[in-house]
Amino acid sequence: MPIRNFRPTSPGRRNASGFTFEELTKKRPEKSLTVSKNRISGRSHGKISVRRRGGGHKRLLRIIDFKREKFNIPGRVASIEYDPNRSSRIALIFYADGEKRYIIAPDGLNVDDSIVSGTEAPINPGNALPLSEIPTGTVIHNIELIPGRGAQLGRSAGASIQLMAKDSGYALLRMPSGERRQVLESCMATIGAVGNIEHQQIKLGKAGRSRHRGRRPKVRGSVMNPNDHPHGGGEGKSPVGMPGPKTPWGKPALGFRTRRNKRTDKYIVQRRGAGRR
Repeated sequence: MPIRNFRPTSPGRRNASGFTFEELTKKRPEKSLTVSKNRISGRSHGKISVRRRGGGHKRLLRIIDFKREKFNIPGRVASIEYDPNRSSRIALIFYADGEKRYIIAPDGLNVDDSIVSGTEAPINPGNALPLSEIPTGTVIHNIELIPGRGAQLGRSAGASIQLMAKDSGYALLRMPSGERRQVLESCMATIGAVGNIEHQQIKLGKAGRSRHRGRRPKVRGSVMNPNDHPHGGGEGKSPVGMPGPKTPWGKPALGFRTRRNKRTDKYIVQRRGAGRR
């Protein structure tokens, strides 16, 4: 999808770019597949639990089919649409039994294309199969971690995961981060890479476009007072003053591993960043 560079008519436009949206075929979402979204704005019981969130444009939540459990029922791609709640595009599917559903739009899926889910589905973009039925080396996305729960891996724009091998009921996947992990072969996955590959190349250009997304300003810890942040205080520019940087609550930051789910460590064959200096 082409990227549009704006003319420098103002300082905010000088370094900004955006999408042309020429691949979208429908402006309004399917009303039966939308629900209102309550904005939490980073609050829990009225108190800030996640900093730097708030405001943003009002959105409707699109109901996405992450389970793909309509087995052996063909569907037709009716439209490719924009979803404000995710970086990828979504595709509206009209199934042969009359039901309508949204799915994550993979790269190369076009209007009037046919998709299907099941063990005998062909290896075409948009088709969903169990990992046991997908040939090794295939690029996939929208992958389940637990059978029947729905896809949890490979859902953002441009995400592509490669099926490396299959052994003893598990499939070895190479993640976009470089991590290699095992997933049960009975988990569902969708063929192809997620569309909207150029998403990372967009330059917002001004702070207002971040505010539209619900991102509030970020203040550096080094310019705070000592009672507000471990990096604060001092006359003029001061170093951190400790072996490594810390969070406002005194926890190690920037490089300190925070993974706490030890139960699934056995499924990770190679951690992301392994071998880097």
